[in-house]
Amino acid sequence: MQSPASRVVLSLLLATVHSTADAQPGPPEARPAATAVKVSQPPALDGNVLDDPVWRAVPPLTDFWQTAPDAGQPISERTEVRIVYTAEAIYFGVVCLDRTPDQLTVSDSRRDSSLAATDSFRIVLDTYHDRQNGFVFGTNPAALEFDGQVSNEGQGSSPLSGGGGGNQQGGSGGGFNLNWDGAWQVRTRSSDVGWSAEFAIPFRTLRYAAGDGQSWGLNMERTIRRRKETAHWAALPIQFDLYRVSLAGTLQGLDVPAQRNLKVIPYVLGEARQRATRAAGTTGLGEVGADLKYSVTPSLTLDATYNTDFAQVEVDEQQINLDRFNLFFPEKRPFFLENAGLFSVGSPGEAELFFSRRIGIGEAGEAIPIVGGARVSGLVGPVSVGVLNMQTDAAGDGTPANNFTVARVRRDFGGRSNVGAAFVGRRATGRLAGPDDDNQAVAADARLGIGTTGLVTGFVARTMTPGVSTSQHAYQILARRETQPITLNASFTETGRHFNPEVGFLTREGGFRKIEAQIFTRLRRTDWTRFQEIRPHTFYRGYWNLDGFQETGYWHVDSHWELKNGYEFHTGVNFTREGVVSNFEIYPEVGVAPGTYDHVETQLVLQTNEAAAVSSRLQFRAGGYFGGDRVEIELPLRIRAGEAFNTELSWTRNAIDLPVGSFVTNLASARVSYSFSPRLFVQSLVQYNDRADVWSTNFRFGWLQQANTGVFVVYTDSHTLDDRDGFALLEGPRDPAPRRADRSFTVKVSRMFDVLN
Repeated sequence: MQSPASRVVLSLLLATVHSTADAQPGPPEARPAATAVKVSQPPALDGNVLDDPVWRAVPPLTDFWQTAPDAGQPISERTEVRIVYTAEAIYFGVVCLDRTPDQLTVSDSRRDSSLAATDSFRIVLDTYHDRQNGFVFGTNPAALEFDGQVSNEGQGSSPLSGGGGGNQQGGSGGGFNLNWDGAWQVRTRSSDVGWSAEFAIPFRTLRYAAGDGQSWGLNMERTIRRRKETAHWAALPIQFDLYRVSLAGTLQGLDVPAQRNLKVIPYVLGEARQRATRAAGTTGLGEVGADLKYSVTPSLTLDATYNTDFAQVEVDEQQINLDRFNLFFPEKRPFFLENAGLFSVGSPGEAELFFSRRIGIGEAGEAIPIVGGARVSGLVGPVSVGVLNMQTDAAGDGTPANNFTVARVRRDFGGRSNVGAAFVGRRATGRLAGPDDDNQAVAADARLGIGTTGLVTGFVARTMTPGVSTSQHAYQILARRETQPITLNASFTETGRHFNPEVGFLTREGGFRKIEAQIFTRLRRTDWTRFQEIRPHTFYRGYWNLDGFQETGYWHVDSHWELKNGYEFHTGVNFTREGVVSNFEIYPEVGVAPGTYDHVETQLVLQTNEAAAVSSRLQFRAGGYFGGDRVEIELPLRIRAGEAFNTELSWTRNAIDLPVGSFVTNLASARVSYSFSPRLFVQSLVQYNDRADVWSTNFRFGWLQQANTGVFVVYTDSHTLDDRDGFALLEGPRDPAPRRADRSFTVKVSRMFDVLN
């Protein structure tokens, strides 16, 4: 007689067999091809595709194939795409027919908002046709402007991520960089037959090789949210997403123009500021500066900046550190975002050689003036190159001026493979610079694609710190195989005891060895009536110091249960180990003693339909923690009214009971935004962190023009921190004594002048 556990295992094995058969793509394996039509006059950019004579003369692309929910089947709603180009820009005319247009889901219209919970259409252009990198442009029926850069097929946000994911999650620019902003336009129109969109992407926004008769990689994705349906022009297996450019189709017949691109972006800024650390009174400030962008060749771009300012950037979301390792905050500053994936070397979010937030930010999180700098990046023949040099000014009498240099080369090959090398350096300059106040790092990395499903990557690196001669190395080897329905990952990472990337990011100092492995499955059955997909998975992550003592062990066993109505729940258990070498203070007057702590914790996630007007995601975790117990509750709540008004409320509570004391931490935030149009918005972010005893408010008004320029009005109020720039790297204990608030009111106006066009 079978036990209940054995029956569950058997059913999962049978589901695996059936789901593999069900998921075989119906379309032919050959990648599709399309030809762009050159026209003398562009279409009228009003979102009306069907009535425009330019579009009517072009045959449409209509074959789209589902990735979900019915992998390999034709799309459920007819979709037409037409492509034309002029000497200035490439245009996409998209018609998304819909038999029930009153059920279109539109959740947001803010620029770069997530397209996961809305009907949408996205395009990826592999302009170098290297089958690894590309530009992404997307929209929804509300004409949202969504763009970003793909590097390494979206794999880089996390060593074991599946790619595609989010906004630089876990890394400083590898994978997918949502924060990149290009100059382009989109217009949409809804009707009683569905919705349509017109994209106008200037060639000067893109980077490509010289020469006529080019072919680019192309794929397109339509999402029909009410069915949770995703379909692609170049069909994709269920384990891949749009960023898998090696499986993209081809766009032929492009006689692209030689780049004539010189953009000057000056700004003027006025600010009134009140400092908590200074005597009462308000300080008035005025600044001017400028950025410059020049196409040295069609594939090589020079970017320069003077008196760099980032007043319009939203402050960081606060974090509470309940451990003894460094926290990671992603880069948001516009100048550092273009081609950020090229400069990314190392283990993302863990041991990175270059982390651009080290430029212009002090050790305590204070802003350091950036005098200026320049970056040259792009393609020289078959080699990607990037050189960055930045100069910061001295800050007070304790922080000297510094010069930063980053140089990067990478040679891409067929089959998703490449090899590269990098140099990163910092040298103190000026009167405050001491002897040997510098640091350098060098690295080599490689990526080997094995067919369409296998991948091996790795890097080796060494830092050079004055007075240190040993154990300055770091390296990683990672292997990945993605098949239907199983994805397998394994990696090994080591950093030396004195590995010190001062212009990079390191979560754990003093050296470590890490082993990580993952098994991830996706199960789909056509005869399931309630479930769309079940994702059983497990992974293990273990860290040891160089003396062989295990500092962290984390074994996660879980399954995600996705329902067809948009709801989802996760059921998991975690087996944890924390090895503490020396005392550390986890909370004021609450310490953790050296020792090894083995625990088990349960985890439950309940998620409602994200496309609904009100949605939430409850995450509950309870179990042992450093010899005691922890109960963690994370509860975000999202409320929207159409595509204009959005509110996101979030609360995270940790109740921790340790042998030496008990405490509770709360982290709450409220983000409220109203979009008058995709380029005109008001947004506020209010945060409270009781661990640091910080209240902060950040209010932004934005009237966007091209490429994130325009008029910005920013008000920031923080009660114990200077959150004006929002770049603190580590939340530590705060002085509980009451202090006067930091406040700033800033008005910034920037404008892009396209000098040669």
